[in-house]
Amino acid sequence: MKLKINKKILAKNEDCAAANRKFLKDKNILCINMISSPGSGKTTTLEKTINMLKGKVNIAVIEGDLQTQLDAERIRATGAQAIQIETKGACHLSAAQVTNAIHTLNIDQIDIIIIENVGNLVCPSDFDLGEEKRVVLVSVPEGDEKCAKYPKAFAKADVLLINKIDLLEHLDFDVNRIKKDALKLKKDLKIFEISAKTGDGFEDWLNWLTKTKK
Repeated sequence: MKLKINKKILAKNEDCAAANRKFLKDKNILCINMISSPGSGKTTTLEKTINMLKGKVNIAVIEGDLQTQLDAERIRATGAQAIQIETKGACHLSAAQVTNAIHTLNIDQIDIIIIENVGNLVCPSDFDLGEEKRVVLVSVPEGDEKCAKYPKAFAKADVLLINKIDLLEHLDFDVNRIKKDALKLKKDLKIFEISAKTGDGFEDWLNWLTKTKK
């Protein structure tokens, strides 16, 4: 019975995700689902991305957290639209939650929607939200074994962002190892080394983002 229930939940989510994808495609809006562990720097990366593309691309963010409006408030401080979804304990966002958030945004003023998923490399990997592209972000302090430990998250990704490269000289982190592990899982994976703190490496990430939007 449990298996049947899980299948029904996933099937319903897939239908909702497909509707989200069609709606956003019709509106010519690029939707990205960003996944990472807690504390890897997703929100800081989004703040930097929004500020560096200000006046060129209009980005809105859908925030997923168990509780609080903290991340949405940080995004709004950049001048971008942000909707906070509080999951109240759920470890991932659902396509239905994203549907509700999309229709709360001023959609005609948006070029790109980035969904900052709940901090978790496991649960969010199984749920399509209607995104066109999926980005996984890891940070140097987390260690270089993330691809080996959580392969599904990386196998379904289009982009891997390696954040906090400004800390490489202080920590034992093998960039080549994580790149090699990631490319075994997804041969055409785009990989960008960045520092959300200093802005290093952001040019290539922003170029990918703007070219994908076109």
